[in-house]
Amino acid sequence: MTELATRRIATRDLAPLARLLADPDDLARVNPSAKHPFDAAEWREKWLNEADDEAFYLVDGAGREVGFFALRVGIGPEVRHLAYVFVEEAMRGGSGARLAELAESAARDLGALTITLKVELDNPAAVNLYHGAGYEEISRRNGLATMRRDLD
Repeated sequence: MTELATRRIATRDLAPLARLLADPDDLARVNPSAKHPFDAAEWREKWLNEADDEAFYLVDGAGREVGFFALRVGIGPEVRHLAYVFVEEAMRGGSGARLAELAESAARDLGALTITLKVELDNPAAVNLYHGAGYEEISRRNGLATMRRDLD
């Protein structure tokens, strides 16, 4: 598998995000409330603008952005909520576990003790990935499972 790492997303550094979300179906899956096509100004203002939230690109060994995720402040700063998770199609099928590790490491670096997320129940690969990474399901509602994992 390709080596993967993270790089923080600066608010002016959204061109890679626009490239990753060029497909309207991918954009709708990541954020159904966002304008179509991708609108960098909207993402800067509405989706990546909270002062304490952090967003990260997933980069391959060559430094190319192949995915992204955000860590939003949950119930207090000791909880981070994993949101807007996306990996380009060519990198799927093996990079999910590494992305979960990287998200957890980033959350720890931000002082989190717990990480939460919501995952679509009609995406069994993602549900199984998070279960395998040690997340426990705490509720199901409207086709989504809410999961959490306490960080060591």
